[in-house]
Amino acid sequence: MKLGARIFKTGIAIVLALFIAQVLELPSPVFAGIAAIFAVQPTIYRSYLSVIEQVQGNIIGAIIAVVFVLMLGNNFFIIGLAAILLITLNLKLKLENTISLSLVTLIAIMVTPGDNFIEFAFIRFSAIIIGVIAAFIVNLIFLPPKYESKLYQKNVGLMEEITKWIRINTRHASEHQLLKADIEKMREGIIKLEHLYIMYKEERSYFKKNSLGKSRKLVIYRQMITTTKKSLDTLKRLHRYENEIHHMPEAFQEAIQHQLDCLINHHEQVMLKYIGKIKPEATVMEGHDCLNKKGLFELFLAHQKEMDDSNNQILYHMMQLVSIIMEYGEQVEHLDTLITSFHSYHKDDQLVMVESATED
Repeated sequence: MKLGARIFKTGIAIVLALFIAQVLELPSPVFAGIAAIFAVQPTIYRSYLSVIEQVQGNIIGAIIAVVFVLMLGNNFFIIGLAAILLITLNLKLKLENTISLSLVTLIAIMVTPGDNFIEFAFIRFSAIIIGVIAAFIVNLIFLPPKYESKLYQKNVGLMEEITKWIRINTRHASEHQLLKADIEKMREGIIKLEHLYIMYKEERSYFKKNSLGKSRKLVIYRQMITTTKKSLDTLKRLHRYENEIHHMPEAFQEAIQHQLDCLINHHEQVMLKYIGKIKPEATVMEGHDCLNKKGLFELFLAHQKEMDDSNNQILYHMMQLVSIIMEYGEQVEHLDTLITSFHSYHKDDQLVMVESATED
């Protein structure tokens, strides 16, 4: 099990919250530590939003707690009624993320009223806000996330897994059930990739120059994900129509294998081009160039004539296969164009640092 950045940040936030509460001599520092746990977020931007929401939610919780105790007391049933009201109000105000900590505030204030109840409630509320602020400070200073590095590496790793299976499948060497299970894992990988993209998108740039560079990179990473998804769609189609492919002429199978090898090679080179391992203007292709859409479609039509009318269903499926390969090729070309343009016109923008980033 890997100890990620968020685990370390949570520990540091708890320590900082408890330390501040102790320095201020608050009677219940434990609530500051609890609040810090709820407030740790994966990005600085989310941490900022969390502080705003948590302060609002906890103010509501504190007000409800004080009003209920002063008017109705602190019977267990009264506390439950206050909790129901608090949850309903937070949902109405779209503060769903604050419900848990708001309930902690409400219960912490309501369970032990005394002669100095208002003062006691303020101290409990202050302890919780200190925990929220401590978590924000930790998110701001300690272990800043490297979502760009994670996003690129996850994309490359997923692409390599998909293209490996495409190569194996086009050579009729894949095991059907094993590939089916791996396709499901790769589909889940795409979902995680989308999540990392959102995390990277939420990271804020504090200088205009960096902000412009970030916008350009976001376009490229969006296209990277789209291209990787299209490669997975191609693998799915190959896997689904594996038997039909076997019934096609051998020349057609070899042509499809060559075309996919060509596209995969191009895809791999484009990803290396982005991190500067291949010159922007360079094109290092193995063998002949990939067929364009017209050439690939003409190839399908040429072999269609060799099939008799009884194979119409197979031809229909092969048309879908050729279509998805065309789409994959289009996405690779578009990604290549974006990256070449990025390197040509934005040379001063910092490239992603490929390294083993700490897990969040």
